Amino acid sequence: MEKLKVIHKLLEEKKAEDIKVLDVSGVTNIADYFVIASATSPVHAKALGEYLVEKLRDHGFEVDHVEGLELGYWVLLDLLDVIVHIFTPEWRERYGLEWIWSESAKEVQ
Repeated sequence: MEKLKVIHKLLEEKKAEDIKVLDVSGVTNIADYFVIASATSPVHAKALGEYLVEKLRDHGFEVDHVEGLELGYWVLLDLLDVIVHIFTPEWRERYGLEWIWSESAKEVQ
């Protein structure tokens, strides 16, 4: 899916870490894919979120809504079929999305 490739590339460009893509299409109706990435700090997470919103629109992909930019510990971008989660490492570990979805979702390479 082109959208996933663009998201991954944009996250890499801004130095996001440990980027994972999970196919959740068979287990939930909230999205087809989760993209999960780590930021080095809340400021980095906020910058990643803002950059993604701007650049995804440039690529013709609309972001439905964004949450968490104010604090930057967990930034969520909802593109309807793809939800991007950007965490600080502590918050990523605390919420453990990969662990929660590990039994039912498969990682996309």
